[in-house]
Amino acid sequence: MKEISRRDFAKKAVAISAGTAFSRMRILGANDRVNMGIVGCGDRGMSVWGTFLKQTDVHPVAVCDVYEPHATLASATGTPKLAVHRDFRRLLEMKDIDAVLVATPDHWHALVTVLACQAGKDVYVEKPLSLTVFEGRRMVAAARKYNRVVQTGSQQRSAPLYQKAVALIQEGSIGAVHKITTGYTRNAIPGFKPTELGPAQPKELDWDMWLGPAPMVPWDPFRCIYNFRWFWDYSGGQMTNWGAHNLDIARLALKARAPLSVSGFGGRYELKDGGETPDVQEVIYNFGNCVVTWSGREINRTRDEYLVFHGTKGTLSIMRDGFTVTPEVWKPTRKNETPAMQPMAMKADPKEMDPLHVRNFLDCVKNRNRPVADVEEGHLTAVVCHLGNIATRLGRSLKWDAEKEEIVGDREANAMLARPYRAPWKLE
Repeated sequence: MKEISRRDFAKKAVAISAGTAFSRMRILGANDRVNMGIVGCGDRGMSVWGTFLKQTDVHPVAVCDVYEPHATLASATGTPKLAVHRDFRRLLEMKDIDAVLVATPDHWHALVTVLACQAGKDVYVEKPLSLTVFEGRRMVAAARKYNRVVQTGSQQRSAPLYQKAVALIQEGSIGAVHKITTGYTRNAIPGFKPTELGPAQPKELDWDMWLGPAPMVPWDPFRCIYNFRWFWDYSGGQMTNWGAHNLDIARLALKARAPLSVSGFGGRYELKDGGETPDVQEVIYNFGNCVVTWSGREINRTRDEYLVFHGTKGTLSIMRDGFTVTPEVWKPTRKNETPAMQPMAMKADPKEMDPLHVRNFLDCVKNRNRPVADVEEGHLTAVVCHLGNIATRLGRSLKWDAEKEEIVGDREANAMLARPYRAPWKLE
């Protein structure tokens, strides 16, 4: 088996960046500090924030969270303690902030990002980029109009492991690829429950601000912190959680903008915790000359295929700690079984992705190049996820017009490409 050295790819960790330069009033030098703020200081936000703070050219300035304990914890990451805001707009008004990390629940991504761009800030926003297709397109438009660097937190794109795998596929090393399998499975029975917040609304939490543009509902501790992912008003379940990662790499490898059509099936069949998103989901995407599938399952941990490229010469199966390529065997006759290629493998450290992705963003803040997971790429991948969820919720096939970004001949489905915002919030 050919063992591929990651050394050849370590120096190219950010080489996929499109490299399109655009203007800025003040170009940061290579050694200049990037003054940063964070909006959304929960578990994932603090993890990525910690990665930023390990970069010697990052200077933390301010933090924002609607839950006081999270904001207090984040403020202690600076010396002296960082400025604390409950309203992100106050953070964006700070003239000395160059860039913002957005790690809020998904339903806040668009508003914070667009307003940050309008305020002249560059943005690193966690995936999925958006809650709806409409939001994503507005985010792209804002980044372009205000000449901002906007990086989607799709860190697999910065990993040498995934870059090598994509290169092998695009070079034809495993033959023609007409089927890609993506998925995420685990056993979450009997269901999720709030672990940090109790039944009484804590005085330290601004519930109205947490909901923001989403519909007003009575206090529910289950909707906060990690479990917001299981409610359509705030997120899209495992499709926009893990699907946003692996469908992104599938689309990247195919060099595809969007599927032509999509079908989806599933529901929340077994988990009775009050969540809404599917605990079983199967989605089929037609990319023209390649069929891509997504399998999501929360009721059985048997590991299915996570991200697999089925080539005519070999099968490339990849997870964050490495990939293997298993040769296909061509059988002209039973007596002459010929491997179509040599087996291959590459190992990796999953912990290297976030630092490389953060570094790519910071370098682009300085050189004004497009980052490796530019907002447009994040949007196109989010579209794939949103279409899968819409097809699943409607239980029917959808045809997608990628140029118009609309579903062909389906008024009900098209209405799901956007969501009304609760006053006074507006996305302009």
